[in-house]
Amino acid sequence: MGEERDMRQTQAYGSWPSPIDAALAAAHDGSPAQVGFVGAEAWWTEPRPAEGGRRALVRRSPDGVEESVLPAPWNVRSRVMEYGGQAWAGAEGAAGPLVVFANFSDQRLYAYEPERPGDVPRPLTPLSDVGGGLRYVDPCVHLDRGEVWCVMEEFTGEAPTDVRRVAVAVPLDGSAAQDRAALRELTDDRHRFITGPRLSPDGGRVAWIAWDHPRMPWDGTELLVADVRADSTFGAPRAVAGGPRESIAQVEWSVDGQLLYAGDQTGWWNLYRQDPADGGRGTPLCTRDEEFAGPLWQVGAGWFAPLDSGLIAVVHGKGATSLGVLDPETGEVVDAAGPWTEFASTVAVCGARVAGVAASPRSAYEVVELDTSTGRARVIGAPHDDPVDTAYYPEPRIRTFSGPAGREIHAHVYPPHHPTRVAPDDERPPYVVWAHGGPTGRSPLVLDLEIAYFTSRGIGVAEVNYGGSTGYGRAYRERLREQWGVVDVEDCAAVALALADEGTADRDRLAIRGGSAGGWTTAASLTTTDVYACGTIIYPVLDLTAWVDGGTHDFESRYLDSLIGPFEEARARYVERSPAEHADRVTAPFLLLQGLDDVICPPAQAERFVAELEGRGVPYAYIAFEGEGHGFRRADTLIRALEAELSLYAQVFGLNLTGPVPTLELVK
Repeated sequence: MGEERDMRQTQAYGSWPSPIDAALAAAHDGSPAQVGFVGAEAWWTEPRPAEGGRRALVRRSPDGVEESVLPAPWNVRSRVMEYGGQAWAGAEGAAGPLVVFANFSDQRLYAYEPERPGDVPRPLTPLSDVGGGLRYVDPCVHLDRGEVWCVMEEFTGEAPTDVRRVAVAVPLDGSAAQDRAALRELTDDRHRFITGPRLSPDGGRVAWIAWDHPRMPWDGTELLVADVRADSTFGAPRAVAGGPRESIAQVEWSVDGQLLYAGDQTGWWNLYRQDPADGGRGTPLCTRDEEFAGPLWQVGAGWFAPLDSGLIAVVHGKGATSLGVLDPETGEVVDAAGPWTEFASTVAVCGARVAGVAASPRSAYEVVELDTSTGRARVIGAPHDDPVDTAYYPEPRIRTFSGPAGREIHAHVYPPHHPTRVAPDDERPPYVVWAHGGPTGRSPLVLDLEIAYFTSRGIGVAEVNYGGSTGYGRAYRERLREQWGVVDVEDCAAVALALADEGTADRDRLAIRGGSAGGWTTAASLTTTDVYACGTIIYPVLDLTAWVDGGTHDFESRYLDSLIGPFEEARARYVERSPAEHADRVTAPFLLLQGLDDVICPPAQAERFVAELEGRGVPYAYIAFEGEGHGFRRADTLIRALEAELSLYAQVFGLNLTGPVPTLELVK
């Protein structure tokens, strides 16, 4: 080790030269998602930051070549519940593949047959001029019925909560393209939120998941089953599993007509099987203290899929995920071999083949296929290709820290890393704590060039899966119940200070950053602690009172009932916790990044926050991006945001950056 160090050049942290610039990181932002099979072909969606941030639909042709199904500007992305979800479905028709997809710009469903000469996407659903219009998600194509079944979100007024959601049957012949009345409603709107209906193999029953305000889907949902009548209408639904304190995250049918679902009645999302005819409780298939599902942020997310053999493909794990095959008769799970350490919430099957999306600390997300007949797993799409020498990648460490009252805090620590540079012996590196969004979410341990952008320059990163994160069971995620702005702030601070105390990080050069709920944690940390020298706040929640008063979308409009408490009972808590109410407490410099089209965390909150700081002498920068919503997708936005963040740290930490990075102008 000493000889290796002697071969490196000594240079201060933050000044190391790096081939990973903001443009490179932006070009690799996002990941493939929503895998599926159309006939025997694997299809999925991919991000296109350089094409306005659209999501392209991609297929793997029989000769193994990837090709985009739709040219720009087609954007396969749903806005149902604003976070969207499964936006496409396909089937093998008489003339080849038939795909149905939601187009982002108008939210209409379109049908397209790419192998039919001269075919172009044709609309299946009408436009609406009421509020947010008509939107669709989680489609399933039923060629034998001439329909696609999906969830329809229909705005009935201008307010974000003037909305209803029902399952509908959309004619594939286009007869509903201009006629709302031609959309056949399969369910009523007794429930505020639903997933797409899943039809049993014999066509006699249908199952879906439903829940209502103020619950979020990870709090409690119901699994509903209904008979399908001869005229394709649904009978009266009956609840067969779930409840206010049990979250059913996914439901499917086995090939023999049994219900398969993921529920967390034990405190962990495990798999269950149930005969819908006998009305009994589900039988556990593999009882483990690990997750076989996750939070239902997007309708149509999936963690398991039944195979024709009776086996079940599963994405499972604790704090990380693997792809495995579960034998429901023995409870045994055999995991796929390979370098991947994280599988996303998308899985599809065709015969003995299983497709998913996976990554590792050395590779970004790519489409992976497992052949269950041979046990062989391989990359079949969006293959990871190292854009730089892998010696510049960070070498993360999985850590568990001790927080207040001795509670465990899970984190991933990415020390500064460079193949030819090392810092002086007496210098400790600056560190940035990353708080993930959600807050009911998790930071996976995967290669992220945004992290490498900092670590390769000599700035450490610590991703904190604070109390409230998923992947560690219900008890861990419920630590945040009525404690948002407390537990998350405390856990991030505990990790930052522990790194400083052990000599890993420089106590005087600690920062915090995060987007959405992570932006909230960042802002709350800057208003309630003195741990950090600066922070980067990205499309944040800042004003809780405004949030419950029509200041966000319907899906999360009652989220704070669990995170903070019911508004009428905890009104003072809403004021006390809101960073917007305490901007005068901020003393550390910060950067605030906001999308002007954000309907989840509207720019009014950010504008109020910075207005409160004018003339107070605190250096800050506020950058608002036209055409960006909740989550930046355009390459030019991503580049400017990342370079601005690096410039903030350079100014506050006293770093001598190598390479051209525009100087962020801080005002007071």
